Amino acid sequence: MEEMVNVFLFGKKYSVPSNLTIMGAMEYSGYQLIRGCGCRNGFCGACATIYRIKNDRDLHACLACQTKVENNMYVATLPYFPLVKELYDIKKVTPDEQIMMQLYPEIYSCIGCNACTKSCTQGLNVMQYIAYAQRGEFKKCAEESFDCIMCGVCSSRCPARISHPQVAILARRLTGKYLMPSAAHLTNRVKEIENGDFDQMLEDLMQKPIEEIKELYNTREIEK
Repeated sequence: MEEMVNVFLFGKKYSVPSNLTIMGAMEYSGYQLIRGCGCRNGFCGACATIYRIKNDRDLHACLACQTKVENNMYVATLPYFPLVKELYDIKKVTPDEQIMMQLYPEIYSCIGCNACTKSCTQGLNVMQYIAYAQRGEFKKCAEESFDCIMCGVCSSRCPARISHPQVAILARRLTGKYLMPSAAHLTNRVKEIENGDFDQMLEDLMQKPIEEIKELYNTREIEK
């Protein structure tokens, strides 16, 4: 017989199979998810969720699509969290400390509480990559933040109101644009696309019957 556990979704008690994720438990309990479900594979960050276990005072953050239910789990999903996204032209900025001071000066108000790291749904050392950004060490910031999925939980917990994911994106863009070696094959491919070298190929593909396209795709998968 399938093991069942008790979960509390938005304050209401439900009995659900113990092998379900939080997202699966919500749907099992009759909730129709029309937002906050996204990719369902842990990549989009749309299902940021907070929960605690009965008699445990700690509040945990997670992704609902990746976290299994536990007995006496109290769950609440987070609404969309607005991150501050400053506008800039990557071709006109430079990889130095001044760009962070100009666009995201709040990072220098970090008090080192580490709430961002503790709440990260990906287990990233968020406070560390913000420290790298403060010092203008953008390559290190890019590497430390690479797995960020922009769920925004870190920012929701930050007393300095830092938009950590946007700081990380700026660091990765600066790293890719200025600090990493240029990828010659990528540059050549972009030129080929701009020159229209693949236009006829794409046009021919669009004219093929959908079943033929599926067969081509399946053949490609078998060859792998």
